[in-house]
Amino acid sequence: MNSLADLRKSYERAELSEDASHGDPFEQFAKWLTQAIDAQIPEPNAMTVATVGSNLRPSTRVVLIKGYDARGITWFTNYESRKGQELAGNPFASLQFHWVELERVVRIEGVVERVSDEESETYFHSRPLDSRIGAWASPQSQVISGRSVLVANAAKFGAKFLLQPPKPPHWGGYRLKPDQWEFWQGRKSRLHDRLRYTLAPAKAGEPAGNTDGATDWIRERLAP
Repeated sequence: MNSLADLRKSYERAELSEDASHGDPFEQFAKWLTQAIDAQIPEPNAMTVATVGSNLRPSTRVVLIKGYDARGITWFTNYESRKGQELAGNPFASLQFHWVELERVVRIEGVVERVSDEESETYFHSRPLDSRIGAWASPQSQVISGRSVLVANAAKFGAKFLLQPPKPPHWGGYRLKPDQWEFWQGRKSRLHDRLRYTLAPAKAGEPAGNTDGATDWIRERLAP
């Protein structure tokens, strides 16, 4: 068995140049996400969400992206979970997608806000029945005595709501509004490609973005 220190690979699948990348990071993200889906890699929609609590300790967990547009990146969860409590105290977060097979990473930073109740209701009722019951059954991030608690809760709420469980009041969506993106493409000899997009600062007296409502991004290359 090789030692951990000997485990390494050479990244040689692709490159990321300024000329070949989009000036808008949302367009670049859409391109890479589509390629990850088309490549049929495992769970291309999985992303790590990093938050920071009041004790200044960071925490991470993997969730699934459920949508993105010019407003930001959306996912759904229990508002009373650890991440929900940390976001309530500190709304800044970081997301990361790691598409191993494509030798790519995308990092996204920004402020997080709750989506509208209407958006949460619409998505909740599109979920499979067992997932909707599970949203009621799991006191997410709380200590429980054993798995039997979850099984009993699922049975209780399944019997109570039958085929029409409503959205729990503690469950809904979040949207991260990006102000910084980084796209990483593995390259040979550890000379990786890194492009960072930063939201351009607004001019005095003007909102961020162009007068036509578009957003200005500053694209820079970072050393690996």
